Amino acid sequence: MSALKYSNALRHAQNEALITYAGNNAIINIYQGTAPANANTGITTQTLLVSCVLAGVFGTDTNGTLTLGTVNTGVAVATGVASFFRVFKSDTTTVVMDGSVGVTGADLNLDITSINITQSVNITGGTIIRNNQ
Repeated sequence: MSALKYSNALRHAQNEALITYAGNNAIINIYQGTAPANANTGITTQTLLVSCVLAGVFGTDTNGTLTLGTVNTGVAVATGVASFFRVFKSDTTTVVMDGSVGVTGADLNLDITSINITQSVNITGGTIIRNNQ
């Protein structure tokens, strides 16, 4: 079986659709616990550590690489080790996507993954790269 190969134009269109769907002021919730099977599966026993709001647009795309927009610093509401994130539209209920968190090399990079209640949490970077190979 061969892998699908997308043109830069299609990759860009896919990311532009994601940016539009997420809308302005999307919310990134960071959790401790086992990530759900997919973004359609509800949050159950996982612990919400912190919520961060994107200041405006979700991100920008260049040739199939989406770079996350500016994210406001969040204040932790619980103590734990960040293991995954979930993005919601600004309505706080419509799920957009889930992904991994880490200090480097994750879908969403934080300044630290061991989070303490009332600590300020900074998202230092996030990219979505749609493969063209």
